[in-house]
This record gives sequence, C-alpha cells and structure tokens, in this order.
Amino acid sequence: MSTVNTVVALAYLLAAVAFVVGLHLMNSPATGRNGNRLSSAGMILAVAATLAKVVNDGSITATGWAVLGAGAAIGAAAGLPTARRVRMTAIPQLVSLFNAVGGGAAALIALADFVRLAASAGSTRSTVATALDVIIGAVTFSGSLVAAGKLQGWVSGEPVIFPGARVLTGVLAAVAVGGSAYLLTGADSIAVLSLVVAAALGFGVTMVMPIGGADMPVVISLLNAFTGIAVAMAGFVIDSSALIIAGALVGASGGILTKLMADAMNRSILSIVVGGFGTGDTTLTAGVGSGGDIRRLSAADAAIQLAYANKVIIVPGYGLAAAQAQHEVRQLADLLESRGASVSFAIHPVAGRMPGHMNVLLAEANVPYTSLKEMDEVNPQFPTTDVVLVVGANDVTNPAARRPNTPLSGMPILDVDRARNIIVIKRSMGHGYAGIDNELYTDPKTSMFFADAKQGLSEIVAAVRTLVSG
Repeated sequence: MSTVNTVVALAYLLAAVAFVVGLHLMNSPATGRNGNRLSSAGMILAVAATLAKVVNDGSITATGWAVLGAGAAIGAAAGLPTARRVRMTAIPQLVSLFNAVGGGAAALIALADFVRLAASAGSTRSTVATALDVIIGAVTFSGSLVAAGKLQGWVSGEPVIFPGARVLTGVLAAVAVGGSAYLLTGADSIAVLSLVVAAALGFGVTMVMPIGGADMPVVISLLNAFTGIAVAMAGFVIDSSALIIAGALVGASGGILTKLMADAMNRSILSIVVGGFGTGDTTLTAGVGSGGDIRRLSAADAAIQLAYANKVIIVPGYGLAAAQAQHEVRQLADLLESRGASVSFAIHPVAGRMPGHMNVLLAEANVPYTSLKEMDEVNPQFPTTDVVLVVGANDVTNPAARRPNTPLSGMPILDVDRARNIIVIKRSMGHGYAGIDNELYTDPKTSMFFADAKQGLSEIVAAVRTLVSG
C-alpha cells in the first residue's frame, strides 16, 4: 500500500470515529451542537481524503474536475443562503429536502454504476448493492419531496386516499422488486432499470400521500433511515468505507428514532406507513367538547394566575411552532422567573412536526437547555405545579390516553391534568390527529384562552407587566 493510500485509510478511520462520537454527543441538547460540528468535521476530512486519493490515482479527467467544481460551487451558492434564511418552523421541511437530496444522490450513483456494469461483467455483490441503492434512493427521493410538500402546505396535509390506492402501491412495489430480481439474473437492460426507477419513485409518492400531517415526525425519521441505507449501499457500489460507515450510522439511528417515535404515539410503524389515520391539522370553531363545558379566560385572568405562581410548567406544541411564538414564550418565562417563579418546559417526544422540533425551536429563542424537561422527568412534577400553560399542544395532553378503547389508548402523555391549574392557549377546539375531543379542555381545573399562540402570549406578557408595574 502506498503512503497516500495509508494516509487516506487513516483519514477514513478518523472520520468514522468522528461520526460515532458526534452521533453520541447529539444525544443531549447541551452537547448536540458540538456533536454536529464534530460530525461535519469528520465528513470534511473524508471528502478531503477522497479527493487526495483521486488525485493520486489520476482517475478523473480535467472535464471531471470541472464538473466537480461546478457542482460544489452551485451547491454552496444554493445551500448557504438557504440555511441562513430558513426559519426554525421550516426546519422539518428542510430536513425532508435533505433526505430527498441524499436519497436521490445515492440513486444516481447506482444508476451510473449500472451503466458501467452493463458494458462489462460486474460482480453479483455490486449488482445487488446497485439494485438496492436504486430502489431505496428513489423511494426516499420522491417520498421526502411529498413529505416536505405536506409540511409546507403545497400538498394537502390530509391523508390523500383514492380507490385502489393501496393496490397501486402494492403493484409498484412488486414491479420494483421484480424488475430488480430480473436484473440480478445478469440481464443488463436499461429499459428494465428505467421501469424499476419509475416504480420506486411512484411507490415513494403513494406511500407518503395517504399519511396524515401529524404522523410526519415518524415519516421524517423513517425516510432519514432510508437515506442512510441508500448512502451505505452507494458506499458498497463505489467501494467507499466512509460512505458505508456514515450511511450505516444514519440508517441505524434513524431506524431507532423511528421506533421510539412510533412507540411515543402508541402506534406501529406499519400502521403509520399504511396511512390514512389523521392529520392533526383540523381547524374547528371554538365551542363545547362532548365531555362537558369549558371555561374561558382573558389575558388578564391568565396573567394573574401566572404572576402569583411559584412553579410553572410550559407545554409547547405545534401551535407554538406554527405561530412562531418561541420568542414570546421565552419572554414570558423570563418575566415569571424575574418574579421568583420556577419555570420549565415539558417536551413530549412527538410534539411538533419532527423529532426534536420543540427543542430546536426553543433553542432559537435561547431557552436554556436545563429548562427543557423530557416526559419521564417532568411527569412526576405536575402534581406540585401551580400552573401549567399549554401552548398549541393537543393529543399529547389528552387524558383519554389512559382509558381503554380510544384512539389514544396506551399512548404516553404529559400528565398535565394532575397540576393544580391549567391554562390552554389554542386557536380553537380543533381535534388532534386522533380525531377525538381533548378531555383536558373540560377539566374543572382548565381554562381556555382562544387565540393565536403569538398574539395570546404577547397579550399575557403585557398583562403580567401591567400587573407588576401596578
């Protein structure tokens, strides 16, 4: 082995270590940024090592270098401004687009390799990896684009189901798998490969379209796992250990996260992929739930309860993200803490539109990591809490989850109803993805403040300040 190849192998090893350690650091919000930086540094090192290897081998022509340079320049010119301008509320859409880019790039690598193999006798190992890469990458590409469209509002967040939809999905899957099996027999048919790609792209669309908007956290995690698997397959195709390791880590972590998210919703991954359960985006007119009457309160009433509370827990949900009210909720927390109150944030695993959405959103508003409490940590604290402020959260606070024979039965929830007083800021009495009334809203201890989260929090902050100054 030449000196250059030895250095490249060591660089790949260091990059792999950076990926593993970086992923471990991402387990905690306090170290997550450092984990991201370390993983990025590992990928930069891997790319640099690959370029050094290519230069040493002399395997790329001047035209090839020009294409690489142009691609890098275009990508940087598009990516950097977009990353700086995107709002935290749009991060789920951005992640979905990243999944699409990763899956699409992996599929293109496989397609190029197939064309190369078609001109020579390729190994079975490479052909299997190529087939898997094409299918998984194409499914990830189209499915992620649909998921991003649902989150952005370009595609209906409702489950889109038409007669024969599931049959069509099954047929597309059969065509993709059958076509790949035919290619594995040694047939180098570009026409069959094109059919496999088209079927896989169609399967990605028909798989995600029937899934409701509220299930997007699980879908994003699943597609992220698909991206990792596709990248790992691309690593086998081009014999890149760095891609294999990075893709395997992403695929494994995405798969684990998908399982955790599904468990947090008390649903199987299969039931989510089959789709058609609900959206969580339904907007109804404010009114009385089927379980009893509701109590309304004003911003001034809410301010009185909060201003004189010793312990407050804030429960953020998608309504907070949709209204971009993270800065207002931070202002309220700071104001209450200045009066000596203990304020913390209860984070449910599936709150928001993607895993960690609430954490990222609140981090943008500089809410201290130490104030963010996970469900298992915060649930024992609710009985000793003076006031719980629920902002745009729905099913994750519904006590119906504790009873059998409801759509939420068995789903772990935040025990908000065990607090001494509850204030809910919500635009309406609209249902969550389960499509049932939230029994919390008719609890005698609960008061409803119907308002957009941003406007409602601003009014409460102003009322608390008036109360304090008066």
